[in-house]
Amino acid sequence: MKFPASVLASLFLFVAETIAALYLSSTYRSDGDRMWQALTLLFSLMPCALVQFTLLFVHRDLSRDRPLVLLMHLLQLGPLYRCFEVFCLYCQSNQNEEPYVSITKKRQMPKDGLSEEVEKEVGQAEGKMFTHRSAFSRASVIQAFLGSAPQLTLQLYITVLQQSITTGRGVIMTLSLLSIVYGALRCNILAIKIKYDEYEVKVKPLAYICIFLWRSFEIATRVIVLVLFTSVLKIWVVAVILVNFFSFFLYPWILFWYSGSPFPENIEKALSRVGTTIVLCFFTLLYAGINMFCWSAVQLKIDSPDLISKSQNWYRLLIYYMMRFIENSVLLLLWYFFKTDIYMYVCAPLLILQLLIAYCTGILFMLVFYQFFHPCKKLFSSSVSESFRSCLRCVCWSRVRRKSTEIVVKADTDLKSRTDQDVTPSTSMLSPEPTETWSAVDLCSA
Repeated sequence: MKFPASVLASLFLFVAETIAALYLSSTYRSDGDRMWQALTLLFSLMPCALVQFTLLFVHRDLSRDRPLVLLMHLLQLGPLYRCFEVFCLYCQSNQNEEPYVSITKKRQMPKDGLSEEVEKEVGQAEGKMFTHRSAFSRASVIQAFLGSAPQLTLQLYITVLQQSITTGRGVIMTLSLLSIVYGALRCNILAIKIKYDEYEVKVKPLAYICIFLWRSFEIATRVIVLVLFTSVLKIWVVAVILVNFFSFFLYPWILFWYSGSPFPENIEKALSRVGTTIVLCFFTLLYAGINMFCWSAVQLKIDSPDLISKSQNWYRLLIYYMMRFIENSVLLLLWYFFKTDIYMYVCAPLLILQLLIAYCTGILFMLVFYQFFHPCKKLFSSSVSESFRSCLRCVCWSRVRRKSTEIVVKADTDLKSRTDQDVTPSTSMLSPEPTETWSAVDLCSA
């Protein structure tokens, strides 16, 4: 059994960020900044409650007689208790031989066009460990995009307004950024394992590094752009956030209603129709929160049992990053035209150029990941380079067709003008042009 490093990383970020937020809120209270204190506590405690609910929901503890677990979650100490269970399970797994095992079948990645199916025995302890890893991965995504992302934006905004950074604020911004990047990384890995569930997926260290760099540049740039725009146009940023949020929140529901599929009933057997609707709304809320800051790496499909579309759509990926790049550029231009005196010592054109280059760098690392380090790249119907070449081929072909059309139209126009000149020779003989008259006089005199 593998060491539960992902569980330990999720717990560390959760506890460290919560402690840093509580300390920072106490400093805001001592300074008399009640509004900053309230917002800091809100963005810290709200995801804590959602994380407790997620861990309870994944492990189905609400239908079990486990009062100690429920008490620990009510005290917001559920992740600590879960981590203790994980390490107890890990330590006991190598000591006792399990009498009951289940057999799972996974297909290996194709080699030379062939894919073998491998059977693997999975014991009860390993199955429980898989459930714990899955629960902590989902909790990390919720913590990242419903708590850490708003927290990082808020603290960076306060730093820009006050033009100073304290130790507590610097620590919580660093932890929040790490939490968001880690949550995005877990989202990528979860999406890959759900899409290719029948295959044995092995993610290499270089793939983790590439995803980390991709998400770091993308998320940091997005947060800085939002903060810069908010510092000069506080009212208009509400419109930007609402348009982004409702666009991504309503998009899966619009596709679901347009498809005409029946209402999903197989998400959780113990849930009623109202409970299923609440769970689906929560998933779409999380989906919208992720896409506010970065590409979610998944396409939400409400009528699917896994709630995720397993098809790889490169065009949605292309459209998302094109629209996001245009949006970031427009927000930076508006900040440049309406910037105040607090940016007196900032070279605005250089800052805009650096942010756009950083965002393009994140996109570059994303392309490198999908081209070289994706664990299931052999299953792609077309790679990134092939899609890029096909797009270039389409653009070049459209330009060639446009030029050929222009040449044909020009040739038709010239032919028509020549035909008109050939049709009217008699009128030119009756009334010669001045130039022709003068040339005849010159000829006679000669």
